[in-house]
Amino acid sequence: MHPLCPSCGLKYEREPGYFVGAMYFSYAMALVLGVPLAVALMILGGFSAHQCVLAIAVMTSLMAPLLFRYSRVVWMHFDQFLDPR
Repeated sequence: MHPLCPSCGLKYEREPGYFVGAMYFSYAMALVLGVPLAVALMILGGFSAHQCVLAIAVMTSLMAPLLFRYSRVVWMHFDQFLDPR
């Protein structure tokens, strides 16, 4: 990850542990993706709860790189909205 934005010069990591808040956004994004999948599998597919949990675990593992990247982006936008630099 670059230390500064090449376009505007924004420092990405303003302090040590800056992106800890991005974990909350990553968790929320995983829920937004996982809950509808579980509901669809249970209602439409007739799968058991154990099979749904396994499907969500596989989906979340495959989506982890995207969740990691975009949760950081959302966190930076949220932070800039609350505390602009």
